[in-house]
Amino acid sequence: MNKILPNIRESIVKSGLKDGMTISFHHHLRNGDYVLNMVMREIASLGIKNLTIQASALFDCHFELIEHIKSGVVSHIETNYMSGRIANAISHGILKDPVVFRSHGGRPAAIKSRRVHIDVAFLAAPASDKMGNSNGSLGKSACGSLGYAIPDSEYADKIIIITDTLFPYPLFPASIKESNVDFVVKVDAIGNPEGIVSGTTRITRDPISLKIAEYAANLIKYSGLLKDGFSFQTGAGGASLAVTKYLKSIMKELDVKGSFGLGGITGYLVDMLNEGYFEALQDVQCFDLLAVSSIMDNPRHVEISATEYASPLSKSRATSSLDVVVLGATQMDTDFNVNVHTDSSGIITGGSGGHSDTAEDSKLSIIVAPLFRARLPLIVDKVQCISTPGKHIDALVTQRGIAINPIRQDLIDTIKDAKLPIIPIEELKNLTEKYTGVPDRITLSKKCIAEVENRHGKIIDCIFAVE
Repeated sequence: MNKILPNIRESIVKSGLKDGMTISFHHHLRNGDYVLNMVMREIASLGIKNLTIQASALFDCHFELIEHIKSGVVSHIETNYMSGRIANAISHGILKDPVVFRSHGGRPAAIKSRRVHIDVAFLAAPASDKMGNSNGSLGKSACGSLGYAIPDSEYADKIIIITDTLFPYPLFPASIKESNVDFVVKVDAIGNPEGIVSGTTRITRDPISLKIAEYAANLIKYSGLLKDGFSFQTGAGGASLAVTKYLKSIMKELDVKGSFGLGGITGYLVDMLNEGYFEALQDVQCFDLLAVSSIMDNPRHVEISATEYASPLSKSRATSSLDVVVLGATQMDTDFNVNVHTDSSGIITGGSGGHSDTAEDSKLSIIVAPLFRARLPLIVDKVQCISTPGKHIDALVTQRGIAINPIRQDLIDTIKDAKLPIIPIEELKNLTEKYTGVPDRITLSKKCIAEVENRHGKIIDCIFAVE
């Protein structure tokens, strides 16, 4: 038996794809992805219309979707994150119906509960065999973990693997199993390696970001959570990595051995694993080449699916064992609500990803951000979009001090003798406005162009079109 088909077009035809169906893609190839555009060109040439795109994330490289929307090939989009030209076009109202934004935990929950039904999943795989056993750790386009693709491979009606490197059968380990795969297509390249993962992720040298990171690490130190068995997640941005750097020094000083690092994994967390600061890494996405290499070679660096990572329908999930998460923000308000979907002008620039999942589940959720960027203040009266409700945010760390959410009186009591620069969030807002002035509230249209769902499937906010 052999599941290999000669090209993408034939796989689309054999899948039975028809007008009005839902197709899915994952984002592990990030801004280097070729697969979505290749598939959509063939679909358009076949005359198929009115499709829903169910993607774990969309990047600037997916700008060709704009023309497919205009021509009627695509009529609806559901995703966890969106940036670049496609996000800009959506922000200006190119789609008739609102985009649905979910979180990295909410998406697999919606798929499992059948609120989301995927007719055909087109899954890029850096390595596959002829029967569809696939992983992301081998091949010329290696990206590491395929955690966000696994739910699609388990629940879609038809699964098509698109790879640029075929291995002899059986390929192992297999993130995606042959028992779920219908067809395999070999292409010349599934992505541009330079856009898939970074060669290295670098810690910021910006003195403001370093000051913020130092404050955040000291907040963790005095929180009561930094002890043997400590678990931690942070992002891949320079400031977030700097928190990890300072935290590592504190863990060494206190002789603390953590249990696991979680989430999108960087080489810096790989180094901490190898040096004994953590017992394991649970990896839903690799951010750099060191992480890609580690997940293949180190049995304590484990791939997990988006379901295992953060789905509220799982009997347990990795985020529910998480002590501390360090997150970013484009805006916050004095109720601690966080916006990571839009910039201050209302243009979509991102999405929740795992932001709201980890904030809700962790024992301590910390936002790290400068008080202003380009003279635009971080803290506003009301955020443009609620991505993560304030009830799930415990602290904001800035270059001028730390604001603790008043609902966390227990945390306030724990750190009261730590000599940390604790300042009410209202004072931080007033301090910032002395530098920036009070920004004018932007005027948006009344057309809802995106609905924001929380991980439990409830719509918590709406993003309106930019005029």
